Amino acid sequence: MVASMLTRRELLASFAVGITASAQARPLPNIVYILCDDLGYGDPVCYNKDSKTPTPAIDRFATQGMRFTDAHSPSAVCTPTRYGILTGRYCWRTKLKKGVLNGESPSLIEPGRMTVASLLKSKGYDTAGIGKWHLGLGNNAKTDYTQPLHPGPLDFGFDSWFGIPASLDMDPYVYIENDHIQEQPTGHVDERREQRGIFYRGGAAAPGFKHEEVLPKITEHAVAHLESRKGKTKPFFLYLALTAPHTPWLPTQKFNGKSKAGPYGDFVTMVDDTIAQTLAALDRSGQAENTLVIVTSDNGAHWLPAEIAKWDHRANDGLRGQKADIWDGGHRIPFLARWPGKIQPGTVSNELVCLTDLMATVADITATKLPAGAGEDSFTLLPALQGKKGPREAIVHHSNGGHFSIRQRNWKLNIGRGSGGFSAPAEYQPKPGEPAGELFDMAADPAETNNLYQQRPEIVAQLTKLLEQYQQQGYSR
Repeated sequence: MVASMLTRRELLASFAVGITASAQARPLPNIVYILCDDLGYGDPVCYNKDSKTPTPAIDRFATQGMRFTDAHSPSAVCTPTRYGILTGRYCWRTKLKKGVLNGESPSLIEPGRMTVASLLKSKGYDTAGIGKWHLGLGNNAKTDYTQPLHPGPLDFGFDSWFGIPASLDMDPYVYIENDHIQEQPTGHVDERREQRGIFYRGGAAAPGFKHEEVLPKITEHAVAHLESRKGKTKPFFLYLALTAPHTPWLPTQKFNGKSKAGPYGDFVTMVDDTIAQTLAALDRSGQAENTLVIVTSDNGAHWLPAEIAKWDHRANDGLRGQKADIWDGGHRIPFLARWPGKIQPGTVSNELVCLTDLMATVADITATKLPAGAGEDSFTLLPALQGKKGPREAIVHHSNGGHFSIRQRNWKLNIGRGSGGFSAPAEYQPKPGEPAGELFDMAADPAETNNLYQQRPEIVAQLTKLLEQYQQQGYSR
């Protein structure tokens, strides 16, 4: 009996070694991560059949891979979400407790912190970033663009970078190439505020910088980078952080009138075309069959009730709120993944996932054990991508104004009242006898209309305790 058990153990050990050897023999997959800026859950037609914004590339992509229905950004605005994507850590654990950085803010990522790019670089990947950085540059209180930009993308694992410092409505308006800017901002642009969405701040600008050209330039660089991978065997990671459809809504002439949702809808259609061009370049590179591609957004759409009424387009579908809010309109996002031979085409996942999960996912893909001080709020997506139950217990959401909520299975607890963001009221002080917070059953009430806070005190207590635990211990993984 003992001999038999030993033999069984030896066989199991041998089987495990065989699996490991087989995994190591297979080439590591390329990873392309396409991050849209302010694309709403209800913008792609594959999420909202009544969408007024044509998205043929995203819709076709959904048929080739998996579409997630319950994916979330860790924050309802851009800077903290980008921090979470690259570090696998909630941004509210940093010095940035709420809000976003501007174009002259110092670096937010802590020196020495592992990022998705640095992890993959250590595994032999070529790592490139193209698009919007918005995580601060340099160590000074105000970024000195006359000097090399350190710390910057190259200090956090990227071999190369091309893009802009922050959002396209924030000065200075310059292009970053690796650790310097291509042209000093010796010029100036005046504030532009023609109508809702056609807006950018006035400020310093490189003489050759034109807002309308930014998305096309980012697209050109992405296409060229992917085409350059043809015939190469070294795995690559491309982090493609688009600047649109964030303001200013500036679709080129080719896309004017292509939607039924005004300049915003036309800009969404232009974003879809950028995705189409990127995927076509990946096909031409000959690398598509061994590439995991993810298409997602950094938060919900900045789409007002008046615009819903005017255009009959629900950029955040039927979700409550919009960008910046603690309600799901602020942070439930499109999330699609394609990986030939690994992800079954045309599938849908209802798994609860977060954008912080990229770190643990690439660690899983490369057989890397994350240290305790890295990816503190990241959980692998590989089980979900294979149609299985994932390891994530809960997600902590965070609004632009610093409001917290926590989601576990179908229950969502909002701490306090009000949106904490752009929707009115941002802050609400409950009257005597009114609930102090909000509790929703998201399976039965995804629009967050029926507050069960007073009816289910045991769920409120359970979720409050879990949130406080995550906050105090410094990790949720």
